[in-house]
Parts: sequence; structure tokens; C-alpha cells
Amino acid sequence: MKTNLFFADHLLRRFFPFVVIMVIAVTLLYFPSLGNAQGTNPATTSFDIPDRVEFAGMVIPLARYDMRERYDREQLSFVYNPASTTLIIKRANVYFPIIEPILREYGIPNDFKYLALIESHFNPRAISSAKAAGIWQFMPETGKQYGLEVSDDIDERYHIIKSTRAACRYLQDAYQIFGNWICAAASYNAGMSRISRQQQLQLTQNCFDMLLVDETSRYIFRILAIKEILRNPQKYGFHIKRQHLYPPIGFYEVTVTESVSNWAEFARSLGITYAQFKDFNVWIRGNKLDNKTNKLYEVRIPHREDLHFDPKRIKVYQENWIVD
Repeated sequence: MKTNLFFADHLLRRFFPFVVIMVIAVTLLYFPSLGNAQGTNPATTSFDIPDRVEFAGMVIPLARYDMRERYDREQLSFVYNPASTTLIIKRANVYFPIIEPILREYGIPNDFKYLALIESHFNPRAISSAKAAGIWQFMPETGKQYGLEVSDDIDERYHIIKSTRAACRYLQDAYQIFGNWICAAASYNAGMSRISRQQQLQLTQNCFDMLLVDETSRYIFRILAIKEILRNPQKYGFHIKRQHLYPPIGFYEVTVTESVSNWAEFARSLGITYAQFKDFNVWIRGNKLDNKTNKLYEVRIPHREDLHFDPKRIKVYQENWIVD
């Protein structure tokens, strides 16, 4: 009797996972609506690939087999990662209005706002495994090279305005070298020297004709794909209401020219929490500031009335993002 029970238990332990998998598979096969809240299986849907796209005033045809497939890969990646892409659209409502005027000031094409978007998904605290930081993902030395302060107390790679200006200066330099905004964009990922070296080795100036590492090769097409999706989100299945967008929050600036012994006390004196203060000044990294040279810093203090959500006050950056 014990032997039979042991044998039965052994069989159950061995084959139970397979039985569970078969039950799930059969259930989804005959009752597909159980696998999707809307009763459809998104894996069965493919989206049209445009004949051409535009970036920074350049028309980019997608008829060539590799161009078409590389674009399709990134389009599918964004569409079938809906949570991440939806979050991108919501955050873009906050950051596009900040970035656009700076790009215009420096003569950088407006489409480069999509580069910042794919760099960080507009997470102001984004930091990569390689220690690139901020929405423009500057490495420490590159950030310093383009005028950003990077220290234990202050890291301006996280400063939305200053890092955008630094990115513009980088892109200006890249355009001077390549005379081409596509290659300037590719160099933002790979570095100017690497793109220049590959142009010489592969005997072409066109980045679309070059064999590059997968990350850089995908990088350009990610920019192109997300631009098209944000031009018409509903076409790709993203249905967002006005009240779902993240609203810009008003603020005023306070000038600091001395050392600050405790930012928490500083924040409390202005009627906000330390956490709120850090949300609006992500570039302040420590809980104090050692400012022996009396350098001028401007910190943002949010308007109290904007700290509570009010859908009536939401300004929509792009009206066709939303549905009624």
C-alpha cells in the first residue's frame, strides 16, 4: 500500500506541471476571450508599415527589405509593450513643451525630442548600467565636456533644462562633423568617433547602409517608429483620455548662492516636503550643498495648488493623443 501511494505521488509530482500547461493551452484555444480582457488576441494583429517616414526634414524610404524589417521590429516592440508606450505618451505631455523651445533656440530639428524620449522614456531619474543619467542619458565625462556639473552634491545630467542645452551642443558638434542629422542621431548612441571610423571602414557616409552594432542599428529605427506612433496613437491601439495625461506642474524659482546644510529643512521652510523638493530638483543629489565658491543655483518650488490633480487644468500637448 505504501509502495503504491509512493508511486502515485511520484507520478503526480513528475507530470503535474505538464498537465497544468495542457489545461491552460486547451482553455485558451477554445475560450480565447479568457486570455484577453477585450476578447481579442493582440498577437494576431500586424500593423501596416509606411512606405516612407520623415526625420529632421529628411524623407526616409522603407521599401528596401532591410529598412522595412528593421522599422517593423521597432514598431512591434512599442505596440506590444503597451504599458511602457502608454507611459511614454503620458510623460511626453509634460516634457515635449519643455524641450521644444530649447531645440528651436539651438537650431536643432524638433524631431530630436523623440531621441530624448527613447533614451530615457522621460524618466527624470533614469540611470543606465553604464552610469548614463538623466533624460538625455549623458555619461559623466561627456556631461562635464558639455558644461554640466557632475559631483556628489550636484549632477546636472538630471537637470531638464541644462541637460537639454548640453544635448543641443553635442548635436551641433555632430552635425558639423557629419552634415547629416541621421548620423548625428546615431552618434548620440555610438559616439562620433565610432560612426566616423565605420564610415571609413565601410566606404559609405549613409548610416542606413552601415553594419553597426545591434543597439545603434535599432536606435535610429526606434526614433522613427515612436515618432509615427505618437503622431496617431489610436491607429496603434493607444486610447488615452484627457484626464489620463500627466499635467505640467507650475513652479517658481528660488536662488541659492550659499551652502545649504540640510535640504529637508530648506524645503520645509518653503512649505513642501523633502520628497517633493527632490521631485522638482532631481539634479540635487545629496541632502546638503557645499557651495564654497558661492555659485548660483536656481531651485524649483512647486505651486501648492498644482500638487493636487485637477483634470480641468490639464493642457494637452497634442490633441490627437486623446479620445473623448
